[in-house]
Amino acid sequence: MTIQTLLDVYVVLFGLVIGSYLNVVIFRLPRQISTVLPRSRCPRCRAAIRPWDNVPLFSYLLLRGRCRHCGVRISWRYPLVEVLTASCFLLCAKRFESLVDILVAAAFCAAMIVLAMIDFEHFILPDVITKSGILAGLGVQFWVSFSTPRDALIGMALGAGVISAVSWGWYWLKGVHGMGFGDVKMLAMVGAFLGWQGVVGTLLLGSLSGSLVGAVLMLRSRAALGSKLPFGVFLALGAVVTLFFGREMLDAYLEVSGMRYLTAP
Repeated sequence: MTIQTLLDVYVVLFGLVIGSYLNVVIFRLPRQISTVLPRSRCPRCRAAIRPWDNVPLFSYLLLRGRCRHCGVRISWRYPLVEVLTASCFLLCAKRFESLVDILVAAAFCAAMIVLAMIDFEHFILPDVITKSGILAGLGVQFWVSFSTPRDALIGMALGAGVISAVSWGWYWLKGVHGMGFGDVKMLAMVGAFLGWQGVVGTLLLGSLSGSLVGAVLMLRSRAALGSKLPFGVFLALGAVVTLFFGREMLDAYLEVSGMRYLTAP
């Protein structure tokens, strides 16, 4: 086994551990419970989860997705978050060269996963993550390579401005806000980390994926026109894809549209 393989295994295992903690945050933060104490318990029988039953991913597989004590089914979210976190961490290690870029990108992915899962379940995007994320994104711009302080400030303003305009425009037309102001702060956070280019990519991918899911739900008669969708889920998806593949997507767009010749020096 090569050193690179060992490092990859370490990153994956570390990602699984962090993903396990993110599950705690996802469950407890909306309920205003400390993410440190008390110990994790089964939500049905309240039995404390033993350390050997709390090993990320592997315990879920060994227990066949059920509580050891009462047999209630464990949510699919737990292994999904752990696998997503480990996958994102490995991509960060493969995609970026400097340690600072890797750590910042990994933290950004972790925040997007938490926001997506909380929004999916509760239709909220907690300020403690979005507002602190805006400050953190602006604060790291002097050390990361995937954005600049100027682009981050523009991205923060653009992200907040676009969603605000859409929300108020829909309110003017229909009398209800088209999007929540949690989405405003989330996209501002994306801009603070990824710059205005990241906001554009996130919006395009988020809107496209959200529209496709909405259309499928309407075709299957599970949602009516105007039904609420957790747009934070689609913003998070767009933001993570843009983080890893934004440059390639931009190059492909310029090539297909013919604009590369206009932007070439």
